[in-house]
Amino acid sequence: MIDNSRPLAVFDLDGTLADSAHRQHFLERKPRDWDAFFDAAPTDPPLAEGVRLCLKAAQECEVVYLTGRPERCREDTVAWLAGQGLPAGRIHMRRNDDRRPARTTKLEVLRGLGRGREVRMLVDDDELVCDAAEQAGFRVVRARWTGASEALKDAQEREGRT
Repeated sequence: MIDNSRPLAVFDLDGTLADSAHRQHFLERKPRDWDAFFDAAPTDPPLAEGVRLCLKAAQECEVVYLTGRPERCREDTVAWLAGQGLPAGRIHMRRNDDRRPARTTKLEVLRGLGRGREVRMLVDDDELVCDAAEQAGFRVVRARWTGASEALKDAQEREGRT
């Protein structure tokens, strides 16, 4: 049962909790191999700093996951989160056919979550998502503990894939 009195802590996955560096090479080729990129996600190592922050936030907040991964990755994502010992929580994923930029889709979800609930923080590595969330009045923790490739940044903005 969800406790609606607790504030929300919203966490991104790739580059925040999951180290996706080992699969970014799939995005550096032309055409980009999105199927292989997402198929390799279950083998992502955890990012210790993000995991620590998530576990700490869970002491006071309901943890919600907000990712640009497509809905077809849900089963693998649920298993990965559980395998890392991360708290169970709602997972908001992109529709399989949604190609809007992450800053658009994530801000839409954040606004929905913030209706009637305090969003204590958004933790994300995408600078454009962070900028948009801050401009909308959300408290943002920028996950700068890993570096995303230029191919991934371009894909997030131009192709709306993650």
